[in-house]
Amino acid sequence: MKKLTALLLSAVFFITALPLAAFAKQQEMRAAWIATVYNIDFPSTKNDSAAQKAEFSQKLDSLKSVGINTVFVQVRPKGDALYSSSINPWSDVLTGEQGKYPGYDPLEYIVSEAHSRGMEIHAWLNPYRVTTSGTDVSVLADSNPAKMHPDWLINDGSKLTFDPSNDNVKQLICDTVKEIVQNYDVDGIHFDDYFYPSGYPLRDGETAEDRINHVSKTIKMVYDTVHQYGNGAVFGVSPMGICVSTDTFKGSESTKTVYADPREWVKGGYVDYIIPQIYWETTHATAPYESVVKWWNDLVDGTGVKLYIGEGIYKEAVAGEIAQHLDIDKKYSNVSGNAYYSTKTILSNLNGCADSLKAYYAGSTSNSVSNETKPQTPVQTEPETPAVSKPVKTVTAIATSSSVMVDGVETDFEAYNIDGYNYFKLRDIAYALNGSSKQFDTVWDESKNAINLKINTPYTVASGELAGGNGKNKTAVTSTALLYVDGKLVEAEAYNINDMNYYKLRDVAKAVDFAVVWSEALNSVGIVSLFGYEN
Repeated sequence: MKKLTALLLSAVFFITALPLAAFAKQQEMRAAWIATVYNIDFPSTKNDSAAQKAEFSQKLDSLKSVGINTVFVQVRPKGDALYSSSINPWSDVLTGEQGKYPGYDPLEYIVSEAHSRGMEIHAWLNPYRVTTSGTDVSVLADSNPAKMHPDWLINDGSKLTFDPSNDNVKQLICDTVKEIVQNYDVDGIHFDDYFYPSGYPLRDGETAEDRINHVSKTIKMVYDTVHQYGNGAVFGVSPMGICVSTDTFKGSESTKTVYADPREWVKGGYVDYIIPQIYWETTHATAPYESVVKWWNDLVDGTGVKLYIGEGIYKEAVAGEIAQHLDIDKKYSNVSGNAYYSTKTILSNLNGCADSLKAYYAGSTSNSVSNETKPQTPVQTEPETPAVSKPVKTVTAIATSSSVMVDGVETDFEAYNIDGYNYFKLRDIAYALNGSSKQFDTVWDESKNAINLKINTPYTVASGELAGGNGKNKTAVTSTALLYVDGKLVEAEAYNINDMNYYKLRDVAKAVDFAVVWSEALNSVGIVSLFGYEN
């Protein structure tokens, strides 16, 4: 009896001594990505620590009100840091200048604010990215490892990336992770889907298997680092939604595109969780949502690796059927929650996605995973002609002074800058890319007040393409026209200028999947058909 009593007392002591985070990790994952690259989600103001703190706190409050219990905050978007580091320079998203102290420690504040609300915080790192565009290392901070060691880099002609095959790079990534988990009370370390540059050709004597092995070795090293130095922190990766194509779905494969094989990470126990980016709707022609979910559910079965599903709610079709996705997920025993990209979309309530999530989570009987049937909100489906309620505003469109290069050839566009973004006519882009691997046609649908882009289809020449402008500023009014890609509605910002619709270049690039690069030194915009779109 004394031995039994002692064992019970020891068990009670052990349980009460566990950190609260240990219990939080048993909850259903309801996560939001907070992207900082390009200041997508945070911060919206630079050089103002008070405003940045207030903004982040407000975002947490808004996310929590929807039912979000975890945030993946991008603290190393481009080989830099939103935290105090002796390895990586301060990020330019905070001040506009890489290496400049922002006046406070963002990650320290973020951890405190998240935990005070009972939310988990995972430090999201892009392990390899150095620049989103441009290949000039001289523009980097002097303390940037990429500037000090240019031989550690891959230059694909449009941007710089740390070379995954370089052992010094592997160690740099592990040292970066060690610094974070030792100095900050984060609940996890999180990687996204960028590894080798998409489409980067193999070098002489190099094989695809070599690249896959280098990436997997880094993943294993990071896992070991997190578990050696982190105080209960976990490690997870959000890879591309398709690892390899199957009989039930097909698409761009991570093993061939970026040389990442999540099967090895899961089977080898290199990660605590995996969040495949299954960013497709239930009726997608080649990658229907449930088919891909089932594949990942089967992959993790019996491995102990947690499976969360990454949801691309920035796509209007996905946002509109998010409750249906959650219903599907409950059918699969290994699905333990979801993550939503991105925070900006949730806060804008695109196609009612925030309302659906709030109602869905409020209908759950608890915050833990259960196989019981839970009350659900009615599934939102996209009507044939979606209702659009865009705030109409009138702005001045500034005639762009930048040169525009299409696959290295300077091309004369009539383009305008609005709120810091370049806007182009769709027909001009289609005309310029005609005959390339990214060619597309444009078709006007009067009944839907919409433009439909037909991917991989030769452009039908009308007249007046690439006529150029007169260099004068114009008045622009928010366009009510919708944009479809192969019959699927996509989110895109557009303005009407002189009865012509101009779309944000990056929105078109994302929809068609071509690359956009910017050279500050040359004041030049580049449209590149050889590569896919990258945030």
